[in-house]
Amino acid sequence: MAEATALPRSYKIPKSVLVVIYTASLDILLIRRADTSDAFWQSVTGSKDSDQDPFADTAVREVFEETGINARDPSCLLQDWELENVYEIYPRWRHRYAPGITMNTEHVFGLRVGADTPVQLNPREHTDWIWLPWQAAADRCFSPSNAEACLLLPRFVS
Repeated sequence: MAEATALPRSYKIPKSVLVVIYTASLDILLIRRADTSDAFWQSVTGSKDSDQDPFADTAVREVFEETGINARDPSCLLQDWELENVYEIYPRWRHRYAPGITMNTEHVFGLRVGADTPVQLNPREHTDWIWLPWQAAADRCFSPSNAEACLLLPRFVS
């Protein structure tokens, strides 16, 4: 009988995107994480698949995977806010990264969508969604960098 060989473990790259999805009336889409029992509400987030991937491509992929929204649709406007947050990875998720990796760099985008844009969650990742006015969305976010991005929204749409 042949021995099974273990495949190398694939770790997450500590470079990610945060995509604030919003409407013209500045309502923000928040989604609740499935992998925590907390009321963990957030915008779309996700890591690059490879170091060479442009952040914009990662943003488009993550938005589609998590919400079913096609960010390249002509009715949408994806904006690179040219902001980056560097933060400590929460201990509960460090096992997803290579040993010794404790910090993540997050690149921030905004995505304007129509008010009637349908949301189709990936149930493995998120359990619920809600549209909230930008200030209420900031108050609901678990992550400080996500809350800050919500509060910055009016600056990027004016």
